[in-house]
Amino acid sequence: MSRADSVRLTKEQILRYSRHLILPQVGMAGQKKLRAASVLIVGMGGLGCPISLYLAAAGIGKLGLVDFDLVDRTNLQRQILYGESVVGVPKVEAAQERIQDLNPDVEVETYPVRLSSENALAIMSEYDVIIDGTDNFPTRYLTNDAAVLLGKPYVYGSIFRFEGQVSVFLSCPFNGFDRGPCYRCLFPSPPPPDAVPSCAEGGVLGVLPGIIGAFQAAEAIKLIVGIGQPLIGRLLLMDTLSMDIRTVRIRRNADCPVCGDQPTIRELIDYEEFCGIGRRQPAVSDELLVTPLELKKLLEEDLSLILLDVREPEELEISEFPAPFHHIPLDDLPSRVHELDSAKTIVAFCRDDIRSRHAGELLRRFGFSKVKVLRGGLNAWSREVDPSVPQY
Repeated sequence: MSRADSVRLTKEQILRYSRHLILPQVGMAGQKKLRAASVLIVGMGGLGCPISLYLAAAGIGKLGLVDFDLVDRTNLQRQILYGESVVGVPKVEAAQERIQDLNPDVEVETYPVRLSSENALAIMSEYDVIIDGTDNFPTRYLTNDAAVLLGKPYVYGSIFRFEGQVSVFLSCPFNGFDRGPCYRCLFPSPPPPDAVPSCAEGGVLGVLPGIIGAFQAAEAIKLIVGIGQPLIGRLLLMDTLSMDIRTVRIRRNADCPVCGDQPTIRELIDYEEFCGIGRRQPAVSDELLVTPLELKKLLEEDLSLILLDVREPEELEISEFPAPFHHIPLDDLPSRVHELDSAKTIVAFCRDDIRSRHAGELLRRFGFSKVKVLRGGLNAWSREVDPSVPQY
C-alpha cells in the first residue's frame, strides 16, 4: 500500500482542497498523493517564495526549506513571503511562520544552513522531490548530482533580469514518468565565474521569480500526482520583455559523468572549485585594500587622490560617491586606461568590491603601482561613513 492510500482527508480539508478535488485529473486520489508527498526547496529567495506558497496552498504534506540567509530589505522587491516586520529574521524562520498561517496542515522542516557536499545527501534523502530556488552555479551542480545519486526528481528554475528557465531533470523513472537528462546533460560545464552576474549585480524584474517559481510548483505537482507532461527532456525559456515563451528539447547524454551509461561521478565533489568560484574574486593583498574610514582619512589628507568608479552608467543614477570621481566601467577600462594618471594614487570602487578588485588587478598589470581598492565598495561607505549615500 502506498503512503497516499493511507491518507484520509477531514471535512475541513475537503473544503479547503475542493477546487482540486473537482478536477478530474486530480480528484481525491491526486489530493491524497499531494498530502502524502514531501518536497525540499533549496533556496528561499525570489523563486523559493512562490514555490513554497503554492505548494503549501496545494496541500503538500511536508515542505523542507533550505536557506542560511536573513531577510534583507533589498529582498522585498520580489521575495513575496516577507515584509518589513521580518527584515533581519532568518528566511526559513519567517517562511515557516507564513506557510503555517497559510495552511496549518503542512509540516514544515527548516534547515538554516548552506547546502554543501557534506549535508546535501542527508537532507535530500528525506524528500520525494527536490526544487531548485537558488541563484548560483555551485549549488545547482551540487543539487543535480545529489538528486541523481539519490534517484530524486530535480525541478530546475533560474532567472536573470527579464528572462527565466524551467526544466525537470529525472535520472530514474518516477510515478509513471520515464527518465530524462540531468542538469549536466544541458550544461556539462559551468560558465566562467564572471560570465553571469548574480541578481544583486545584474538586477531582476520583480515579478519574474513569481512567474518562474509558479511554473516550478506546477511541475512538482504534476510529478507527484502523475498527470500531464512535465518538462522532462525540455527546457522552457521565457522573456518577459517580449512575453515570448518557447521550449527546446534536451537530450540525455550517454557520456554524462553523473547520469550517463558509465558515470564517473559517484560521490559529491567540491562544487565551488568545480565552478571556479575561488577565482571569481581576485586575490587582492591586504595592503591594496582600504577601508571606508581609511579612505575618508586619505581624502582629507590628499586632494590629488583619484577615485575610480567602475560601475555601469545606470548605477550612477542610484548613488554617487560624495566627492569628485572618475567614471570608467570595468569593461571599458582596458581601452580607457590612458585617461588615468599613473603618478597618482588610484582608489577603485564599485557597489561592493567584486568589480573593483578586478579593476585593481587590471591596473597593476598595466603598470599602475599606486592602486588601492575600497573594501566593501559604495555600500560599505554608506554603512560606515556616510549614511546619506543610498545602498542597493
